Amino acid sequence: MKKFLFVAYLFAFKFGSAQIGGMGTYQFLQVPTNARINALGGNAISTPDADINLVSINPSLLNKKNHQQIGANYINYFSDIKAGELNFAFHSDTLKTTFAAGIQYMNYGNFIKTSPDGQVLGTFNAGEYNYHVSAARTYQQFSYGATLKFINSNLEAYNSFGVAADIAANWRSEDELMLVTAVIGNIGTQISTYTQNNYENIPYNVQLGFSKKFAHNPFRIGIIAHNLQSPGKLLYQISNRQFTSLETGLPIEEDFNFLQKAMSHVIINTELLLGKSIQVRFGYNALRNRELSLNNIRGMNGFSWGIGLKLNRFHFAYGYGGFIPGRNTNSFSVVTRIQDFKRATN
Repeated sequence: MKKFLFVAYLFAFKFGSAQIGGMGTYQFLQVPTNARINALGGNAISTPDADINLVSINPSLLNKKNHQQIGANYINYFSDIKAGELNFAFHSDTLKTTFAAGIQYMNYGNFIKTSPDGQVLGTFNAGEYNYHVSAARTYQQFSYGATLKFINSNLEAYNSFGVAADIAANWRSEDELMLVTAVIGNIGTQISTYTQNNYENIPYNVQLGFSKKFAHNPFRIGIIAHNLQSPGKLLYQISNRQFTSLETGLPIEEDFNFLQKAMSHVIINTELLLGKSIQVRFGYNALRNRELSLNNIRGMNGFSWGIGLKLNRFHFAYGYGGFIPGRNTNSFSVVTRIQDFKRATN
């Protein structure tokens, strides 16, 4: 475990950057397509269930319970942007390792191509893809894993290829009611750039997560701290958020106190587990709530909810993500296990 964490630190130090909030490329990697993740505030690294789709944010959650699981995800993002992901897992008893592979995509739709003077020249489309493979192992109460990503971005005539990795570890209590996890996500670099020798950063994300399931009630709560590589630097000043001094009559730029800076790193979520068939989910993303609020308008930005339902051999999920008033997302996921169909035919 010590060697694993040391390698993770070196990898992050060499390839990581502290850029956030659009200051980098391949931003689609930070858009979760999974309904459960979206329902839990956009992050579920501390959710300790056998859900193959969670590998997209925390490879250390992979274990033998994911054997032969296949998961499909779709999100209707903003405008006509569509995104999705497909995952599959396999456990090897010989290697004592669980493996997973998948593909994530984001399709930005069709665009009208014009010349500088406005003449229509035709149309073009844009899309980005993430082909990823993962592996994880468990030792007593500890699990650790890694995901390697091969990224391809096609934006009209501009193309780029890059590689990135997620490195993660977690600890579970003996009764499996508590989980503590650490994830360093999207550590990587561009191999080829959109324009010659113009290398851009891939924003990485250092995260810590905690979850607790109560033994005698159906609730599980989770608390996640994200973007810890940039402590207190997630908020930015907006010019129209200025205040006027009552003494001087001059504008005062917005300032942030310690609590506001700290909360910008926090996501809080909960699941209501109604037996093995129904889960009701809620999440709160403090950064979304702060940065996507409109003047004098408070919508559901930062809040999210969803539901999970098990029907026969399928697990269905729906997630609603609140961003700004009138602009929200709907995501859908399904998980099943191939071997369950083999048993049914025998």
